[in-house]
Amino acid sequence: MNVKLHDPQNEPDFSAFIGMDWGDKSHAIALYDPHSKQTETSTVVQSAEKLHAWLDQLEARFGGKPVALAIEGTRGAVFPVLLGRPWLHVFSVHPATSSRFRTAFAPSGAKDDEPDALVLLKILRCHRDQLRVLSLDDLETRLVGGLCEARRAAVDQRTQLCNQLTACLKKYYPQALELIGEHLDSPMALDLLEQWPDLLALKKARPATLTKFFYDHNVRSPKVVEARLKLIENARLLTADPVILSISVSQMRLFVAQLQVVQEHIERFDSQIAAAFKAHPDAALFSQLPGAGKVLAPRLLAAFGADRERFPTPESLQKYAGLAPVLEKSGGSIWIHWRWHAPTFLRQTFVEWAGQTVVYCPWAKAYYKTMKAKGKTHWVILRALAFKWIRILWKCWQERTPYKDELYQKQLEKRNSPLAKILSEKPPIPT
Repeated sequence: MNVKLHDPQNEPDFSAFIGMDWGDKSHAIALYDPHSKQTETSTVVQSAEKLHAWLDQLEARFGGKPVALAIEGTRGAVFPVLLGRPWLHVFSVHPATSSRFRTAFAPSGAKDDEPDALVLLKILRCHRDQLRVLSLDDLETRLVGGLCEARRAAVDQRTQLCNQLTACLKKYYPQALELIGEHLDSPMALDLLEQWPDLLALKKARPATLTKFFYDHNVRSPKVVEARLKLIENARLLTADPVILSISVSQMRLFVAQLQVVQEHIERFDSQIAAAFKAHPDAALFSQLPGAGKVLAPRLLAAFGADRERFPTPESLQKYAGLAPVLEKSGGSIWIHWRWHAPTFLRQTFVEWAGQTVVYCPWAKAYYKTMKAKGKTHWVILRALAFKWIRILWKCWQERTPYKDELYQKQLEKRNSPLAKILSEKPPIPT
């Protein structure tokens, strides 16, 4: 979804203003007609038929002329429906903003749905120059971004299932964790648990059968295989309680089955993302970034999008992504703090990629070491590095020019950057 600051100088002549407090079951509506100067309130039941019928009535009533609508947030089932109407200009209001307005107008703390819609209407009419306008990204960007977010949700689900499986095995089958290793979602781990769901079944297996199993799953070091066979031979039951064993095995089978399905769909997401990324017109700008790879390159592309007007300056993206620090003053005190309420997935994308550039990009690695020597913590450094990277990528994105590491290092030298001096120093010859 495209989110950008409203430009009041280029706004159309709105035929109506609407505050919409959306909900799972119904939506409260407050509509102001500038011609009659009347405010109307109503409720729309949440269903595809009722919502489209209400929008059809609005379009007919105002002849398809521009209508401004204020709504909280940027996500929910109602947003694609609203954004699908080209005559409807959707303004996003942060929930904290409407909450503070509500408190200002109702100090008693009273709250119900209709006043919320009226508050949104008042914000829209009086302060829309401070609001952001929502619109749909181009189809290619939406496809890449949507698939990346869906994949991330599946990965988070996989992590949760792995944690649950670990806790389950610790209760009755801890030896499995030693045999499997850290990756409980690997084919070897899932196959081992499916074939030998408890220690008794595992100990009954012949050494030759176990050796073949490990070899088939690319564990072919004789020492490693011998150590695992020895571990199985000497293993003892943590508990022989038949109730605990029966329930635990059933739970384990559930987690394994779920992991197999989730893993299959993650691989499917990977294939879809690769195809969608390759087809995107801006893929070349992100495909060769240091440390990006097949996962982070599409996420970075979706973070920028195709609309060059969305982020007119690098600072606009730095602030939107939550990486630009906030300066606060009160009396004689000044302090800098973390920017709140930023899109979590977007911020994670930049910070995670910054961490990868420390491994694959010389100047990023030098920057990390310099900041570490100053006593900065790992995550503080990565956020600061992501802040720097956005400025660099923004320029490449605006000019449609792929990033070149050697060109940026020449710029560092030209500006006499301390990083350039570090990069030019030759490592000492070992004695």
